[in-house]
Amino acid sequence: MTKVKICGLKKTKHVDAAIQAGADFIGFMFAPSKRRISVEETINLAAMIPEEVKKVGVFVNEAPEIIARIARNVGLDYIQYHGDETPEMIAAIGLPSIKAFSIRSKEDVVQAAKYDVDFYLFDAPSTDYRGGSGHSFDWTLLDDVKIPLEKVILAGGLNAENVALAITLVEPFAVDVSSGVEVDGQKNIDAIKTFIEKAKGELIL
Repeated sequence: MTKVKICGLKKTKHVDAAIQAGADFIGFMFAPSKRRISVEETINLAAMIPEEVKKVGVFVNEAPEIIARIARNVGLDYIQYHGDETPEMIAAIGLPSIKAFSIRSKEDVVQAAKYDVDFYLFDAPSTDYRGGSGHSFDWTLLDDVKIPLEKVILAGGLNAENVALAITLVEPFAVDVSSGVEVDGQKNIDAIKTFIEKAKGELIL
C-alpha cells in the first residue's frame, strides 16, 4: 500500500487528524514558507507523534550544523533537502535523507540518480518558495526511471481528485501533499482524511 506524507503541518489538530487517518510521514517546514514552523513548536508537536509515523524536517540550503541541531532537538527521522544541496553535503551530514528534485525534463530525473539518498522526492518546479506550489508536472517523465520505485516519493499538485490516478501511473513508494489538503490556504481536517483515504484506497471509519 502506498505511503502518505502530509507536509507543512503547524497545528495540533492537523497533526492528530493526519495520525488518526493513517499518515506514514509528517513534514515540518524549517525553510522560508508560509508553512514555516519554529523548532519550539515542532518539539511540542513531535511529542504527540507515535514512533511508527516518521517525522520529516524540510530544509532549503541550510547550514549542516543547524540541520544536525534541529534534527537532534526535534527527534527527526528524516531530513528532506529541498534546495541546491550537493551529494557530498548530504553524505557528510549523514542523517537519513530525502532529496527533492524539481522535474521539468527527463534530464532532471537523470541528474537525481547521481544522489545516494534514502528517498527521491519528485516535485513540480517551485514558484515563490521551494515546493508546495500546488502544481503538478508531467508524470510520464518518470517512465523508465532508473531509480527504484520503492525509493520514489511523488509530490506536486496532488489532491484527493488525482492522487489515485497518480499512484496508478507512477507506482511510487509514497505520495507527498501540502497545498492539496488546504482550504483557503489553511490545512483542513476533512481534506487530510479524504486525501489519505483516496491514496490508500480504503474507507476511513
